Formats: sequence, C-alpha cells, structure tokens
Amino acid sequence: MTFDILLVFGLLAVTIILFVGDWLRLDLVALMAVLALMLTGLLTPEEALAGFADPIVLIIAGLFVVGTGLFQTGVASLLGQWLGQVAGTTELKLIGIIMLVVALLSAFISSTGTVAIFLPVVVSLATNANLSPSRLLIPLAYGSLLGGMLTLIGTPPNIIVNNQLLDQGREPFNFFAFTPIGLVMLAVSVGFMLLVGRRLLPTRQLSTSAERSGNKTQGLPIRELAEMYGLSSTVFQLRVRPDSSLINQSLAQLALRSHYGINVLAVANRSAPNQSLDKAHPVHAETVFAAYDTVYVQGNREQVERLAQTQHLDVLPATEQVEQRLTEEQGIVEVLLTPRSRLIGQTIEQSRLRDTYHVTILAIMRLGTSIESAISTTPLRFGDTLLVGGEWRNIDALCADDQDFVVISQPREKPQRQPVTGRAWIAVAILLGMLILMTTGLTPTVTAVLLAAVAMVLTRCVTMEEVYRTMSWESVILIAGMLPMATALEQTGGIELIATGLTDSLGGWGPLAVMAGLFVLTSVFSQFISNTATTVLVAPIAFQAALSLEVEPRTFLMTVAVAASTAFATPIASPVNTLVLGPGGYRFADFARVGILLQLLLLVTTLLVVPFFFPLR
Repeated sequence: MTFDILLVFGLLAVTIILFVGDWLRLDLVALMAVLALMLTGLLTPEEALAGFADPIVLIIAGLFVVGTGLFQTGVASLLGQWLGQVAGTTELKLIGIIMLVVALLSAFISSTGTVAIFLPVVVSLATNANLSPSRLLIPLAYGSLLGGMLTLIGTPPNIIVNNQLLDQGREPFNFFAFTPIGLVMLAVSVGFMLLVGRRLLPTRQLSTSAERSGNKTQGLPIRELAEMYGLSSTVFQLRVRPDSSLINQSLAQLALRSHYGINVLAVANRSAPNQSLDKAHPVHAETVFAAYDTVYVQGNREQVERLAQTQHLDVLPATEQVEQRLTEEQGIVEVLLTPRSRLIGQTIEQSRLRDTYHVTILAIMRLGTSIESAISTTPLRFGDTLLVGGEWRNIDALCADDQDFVVISQPREKPQRQPVTGRAWIAVAILLGMLILMTTGLTPTVTAVLLAAVAMVLTRCVTMEEVYRTMSWESVILIAGMLPMATALEQTGGIELIATGLTDSLGGWGPLAVMAGLFVLTSVFSQFISNTATTVLVAPIAFQAALSLEVEPRTFLMTVAVAASTAFATPIASPVNTLVLGPGGYRFADFARVGILLQLLLLVTTLLVVPFFFPLR
C-alpha cells in the first residue's frame, strides 16, 4: 500500500466522519475535500475541479428545475388532492395507495419535494380515518425512497451508476432499465408493509397539531391552532399612554423582543381616547407608535406587565371581539424546516423573518414538545415546527418558499389559492417530451434535461428567481465535490485495492456473495451519510470488482443503485425520514425496527431479481 493510497484513505475517512458528525454542512465538507486533494497534490487543480463540469451535475441541476415547474404549476398538488379523494379510511388501503402514488411521483421528481407535498395530505387522511399519523408517515417516506428505483432520473445514485458506465465506454442503462426491478422492489415493499411492517409501526397519540390538523384546504380554526401552542393565554392588548416612551419610536428602535421577550403582533390606531379603533394591521421594523394606539402583543403575563410598567402602557382586558379583530387581517400557519433551509442553525433574531416576510415566529415545537423559554435565542434545527403569524398575503409569500419551509397545516380561515392549472398541462407536456428524448436516445441525457429545464422557464411554468431560490445547491455541490474523491481513489489505486479486498474475501463464494457485500456496504453507509456521496465512492469499486470477477458490470452497478435507495433504518438516513420524524412522533428505534427487516428482504430480492434482468455473464 503506497503513501498516496494511505493519504487518500485518510482524507476519505475524515470526510466521512465530518458527514456523519453533522458539524458542518455537507456541501462545505465536499468543498474542503476538493481543497485537500489539491493541497496534498493528489490531484491537479484541473482534476479536482472537473466535477463541477461533469454532465451529471448539470443533469441533476436541470432535474431540479423540471421538478420545480411541476410544483409551481400545481401538477403535484393536484395529484395530492386526488389521493385524498380515493384513499378512503381503511389503514391497509391507505398504506398501499400512499406508497404507490408517492413512489410514482418520486420516479420523476425529488423524493424530498414529494414528501413535502404529501405530508399535510397524509396527516389529514390519518385524522379523517381516526388513525395516528405515525401509522402512515413511515410508509409515506419509504414510498418516496422506493420511487427512486423506478427510473433513471428517480434519484441521483441512478444517474451516478449510469455515468460510471459511460465513463468506462460501456453500454449505459436506458431510461426504463430500472423500472422492472424497481416495480418488483416496490411490490415486495408494499406487501411487506401491509403484512408485517404495519404491525411494527407505533401508534403515537401526539399533543401537537400534526395529530389533528387537516391539509392545506381543511385546517383547524385559528383559535384551536393557537390553543395547541398555548397562545390563547399569551396574547394581550396594550394601550399607549400619552406619556409612553414608545411614542414616535419605531419597532426596530425599541427592540422589544430582545429587551422583554415579547412579540408585537399588530397595532390599531386612533388619534384620541374616545375615537373608535381602526383595523388592526401587522407591524414591521419601521412601524412607529403613537398615543392611544392599541398594541397586540404575545408573551407571558410577567413579561407583558413589566413592559407595561416600564413603558407606561395600559393592559386592557382580552375579549373575543379583540381576538376577532386581530384575525380579520392576520393569520397563523404551521411550517416545518426543510433539510436545506437557510434558517437551520440560526436564532429567530438572526433569521430576520420579520424583515424578509413581515411575519413573526410565535412558537417553536421540537419533536412534539413546545419550547417555552427563550425562543428568540434558540438555534433552529431541521425538523422544528414553527407557528408563524402575520398578514395573510405575507403568509402566502412565506408558504411559497419551499426551500426553507414545508407547510404542515394552514388554518381554516385562510383564503385558498387554486393551482395554476393553465400551465399544468404545459409542464406535463415538457416532462413527457424530456422522457421521449431520453428513452429514444435522440439526444444525450444531459441535452434532454437541459432542454426541458429551459422550456419550463420559457413557458413561464417557473421563473428564474424561483429556480435559484428552490435549487438544492447543497446537493449539486456535494456531487461535484465528491466526484474528485472517486478520481483520486482510482488514480492512486485505492479503488482497485478495495475491489480486490472485496473479491478476495467474498469472491470465493461466487458473484452473488460480492453483490451482497456491495449491497450491505452501500446500504450501511447510506444510513449515516448521503446516499449520493456513498454511490459516488462505491460505484467505481463495484465496476472494478465486476472486472476482476469477469462478470457484467451493470449487474453490480444496479445492485449499488438499489441499495442506495434503501435508506430506511435511521431517521437521519434521508431527508424524507427526518421530515416525518416530528409530525409522526417517531423515535430513532421506530425506523430501525421496520427498516432493517425491509432492507434484509430487499437484499434477498436484489440477489434474485437483478441477475434475472441483468445476467452476470
């Protein structure tokens, strides 16, 4: 073993440790790996940066654009509404239909985006069927992961293994080469969940609104949603005295949240004590207070009374009329932080949501438990549920930001916007055109995807602003940054060393044993680090192992692709698992109890099915 091999193995080990530790963002770790490869001289700058020009990076970026077009035009939402109409109230039927429909959609757009759409729908279905959401949300997550096995573009690992064949001058997989195997895996998984898996699913009675909330069109009344987060007893109205120090001061200058720990929700103006109040209107950083204004605030009574005493304000009795006045112009919405949310790691003050969207975070719930103290200084985490208040139009703008937020439930009083169905058929036509080009081979895959992405923008199915805002740059940079690591392993002989070790230890038992080893290696790594990064590293090992055993490389690469989509056993194995963790009230062991058995079942299925469609020789 040469020094260069030891060095690249050391860099790879540090990179994996940083991935697993989650101390730094994945894309930052990938960039650090690129820098390390250049600084150590393992790769030239041109070789280290070649990943950013690789067609696979452009393909994945283009697919994000196509997926966003399907979201923005309402295609995906219409499918979600249809699911709600046909699923019924029987648990067996619900699990089966949810997994099948979600898998179908995930075959063409990202699994994370699919779960983001169906999460509130499935919670509503559980409510209507008098079931705990925990009975349906793990099947939702698993269905989206299984959908990635159905097509070439279903998940980045599929594209990576296909790219490995192209780079080696071998015949690549066609668009639907994955479909027969994916359908078998889906059928086996659905059967397992219906017969065995559902008996292992927990039944959690949640105290959060995730248990009782409806979907985006049938939510709870604002009053009930507020009560669940304990807001009913924390909203007060204060009147500004003529001698108050708030007069002629802006909200930004006063910094009431920092000094008193309270949220200012709205203000109603009047110029004299006996005049009637104007409508309550939301506040923003530049809002200036005047004498006799009525200010609506949220906080505990001690904080509010301290504010009233020091700032010369009168505490007025709360009445239903006041609550009605407040909700005529303002509303609240429940949102979940997405895996790529820019708010992760920031406090409420640092997030500057009030400045960006003119809304206020009223409460935070973490894994079903409300954070009751110092929410303004609590760093936000992926999976946190936020109760956000503000003017309806500003809430609409917040809900449209599907990069940072997933809307869990919207109150019944919220006006509903209809999907932009006029362009939905255009988006579907563009998707079908892309699939035709890819399946017929009339153009290279990267060309077909970029044509579809540009067409989505030119037909106004999606704007460039939405593209840049919703693009998962973390995924793009992660892939571009990890490709050079695979190059370094290959050039130093590391891949050959690992492949030789794999074939020497398992090859005596035959190619199926090596396939099993590749499946286990890929599946285990995918439980703790990105399945994309795992595939980038394991695909060349699988190819080299196939050459050593003189078997068909496509058989081993298909095994790796299937294994990469079996991230079932931990809540951190995939963003979709983490998304359902809080709303389902799951614990770490819930995923392992169901997921490990399913992984073992799919391992056996893979050893039987993959060689049938892709013979070893």
